[in-house]
Amino acid sequence: MYIFDAHAHIFPEKIASKASDNIGAFYDLPMSFDGSISSLLEMCDRDGISKCLVHSVATKKEQVQSINSFIYESVKQYPDRFVGFCSLHPDMSCNEADEELTKAITLGFRGVKLHPDFQKFNIDDKHAFELYEVIDNRLPILFHSGDKRYGYSSPERLASAVRHFPKQRIIAAHMGGYTEWKKAALCLADFDTVYVDTSSTTAFIPENEFAEYIRIYTPERVLFGTDYPMWSAKDEIEYINRIELSERDREKIFYKNICEFLGVEI
Repeated sequence: MYIFDAHAHIFPEKIASKASDNIGAFYDLPMSFDGSISSLLEMCDRDGISKCLVHSVATKKEQVQSINSFIYESVKQYPDRFVGFCSLHPDMSCNEADEELTKAITLGFRGVKLHPDFQKFNIDDKHAFELYEVIDNRLPILFHSGDKRYGYSSPERLASAVRHFPKQRIIAAHMGGYTEWKKAALCLADFDTVYVDTSSTTAFIPENEFAEYIRIYTPERVLFGTDYPMWSAKDEIEYINRIELSERDREKIFYKNICEFLGVEI
């Protein structure tokens, strides 16, 4: 089956291993890969993933342009394998954010990645709202969402932001809330502009419970993601294949939903 990984982090070769280790330290989890493009492509070729949504996070606003240049060049080098999301930062002025977003759209970026926990902002803060107003649904936003250690990206905060920006298309990573899946389903499932991805969830959620979350969000709003470099794609694919789903719904989760969401062809 065609598979589109809707959540993959990549880093320049010279810093990839260090960046991957830093992610592992942040989450206190072992990393499966080094975060490089070469390792991602090896994983995809081995495990049957045809295309990836790739991105990285600017932890300071000064990093935004260099990160976006790296993602752009990576997509340009592998146009049949990668779709890129740009980075923005809430510390950017409205003019800076608008200029960078307009440039990103011109360069073919398909969305924006924001990570409130890494970037240290509350997802429903008024300052963050200024950034969402700049984005204005010109591109969808992929949010890291949820983590019991921090309040920045809680499902409640994301729901508050969605109520203020009801037309903004959103991907709430990690089934809506990393480590807070039940709360996320209660807060987010009724918003039809909010999609969720499966990244960094299958190692923690029993299969019968996961199947229930798919039912709650509906199979039309669930996207397959590995969270590379964190997890083995082989294990993630096998987990989804063990969930009791129709072949049609499995196709939606593995590739049809993300292709339709981003307006890309397989």
